[in-house]
Amino acid sequence: MYTVKAADRSSYWGQDSTNDGSQQSLTTYCANSEIDIIPMAFLYEFYGTGDEPVINFANSGNDCSTFSGTELLDCPSIGTDITTCQETYGKTILLSIGGATYTEGGFSSTDEAVTQANKIWAMFGPEQYGSTALRPFGSAILDGFDFDFESSVSNTAAFANQLRALMDADTSKSYYLTAAPQCPYPDSADQSMLDGAVYFDAIWVQFYNNYCGLTAFESTSDPGEFNFETWHTWATTVSANPNVRVLVGAPSSISEE
Repeated sequence: MYTVKAADRSSYWGQDSTNDGSQQSLTTYCANSEIDIIPMAFLYEFYGTGDEPVINFANSGNDCSTFSGTELLDCPSIGTDITTCQETYGKTILLSIGGATYTEGGFSSTDEAVTQANKIWAMFGPEQYGSTALRPFGSAILDGFDFDFESSVSNTAAFANQLRALMDADTSKSYYLTAAPQCPYPDSADQSMLDGAVYFDAIWVQFYNNYCGLTAFESTSDPGEFNFETWHTWATTVSANPNVRVLVGAPSSISEE
């Protein structure tokens, strides 16, 4: 039997899932004691206008401007929210990279992947002396990065490992690297990272929209095609981190039906 522990509860923010403009500020959700980790979704392009990344937070981006000559949002208010979430509410705030609209297919080489990882770190990690990197959230420092790729990507292991190295080199705070694979194993989009090549702190498996999701669960003695046990085996025998957390990813709704 597997139980949900405190500090295991994660909720994505940024895509106004109901698509009606009702998404509230980041701090609104940080004030919820039942949420521990919030991946902000999504950074969905690395090479937008001006060769700068593109991020989208649906209606929550309405108060942002863009850096000149780019599509990159400049969001000081979200930066303030990030710091409030971390310092006032003790939340872990990640930037989720990918999403359903990501179409670039990864990186053309490992060198390119490393270069982009260095750039992302300069933009969202600690401020670097003399850096000219654009910082969408000002001086706010994220707690790490999440990967939510929905289609095959190239050289992402090199990208992830460079981010991991940069995070580990900064001993001033803890950083986290996570991923959101779909439940069929092996995951077609993320397998190059999940085959033991990358040290993840946690994964939230998407147990929905697939045959192996929560709706396939029958009973504890006979789980049917619900394949949490497969991912437990991955965690204990394949993962680079033998203590990786495996969380159940499920869509949420306020409906009681």
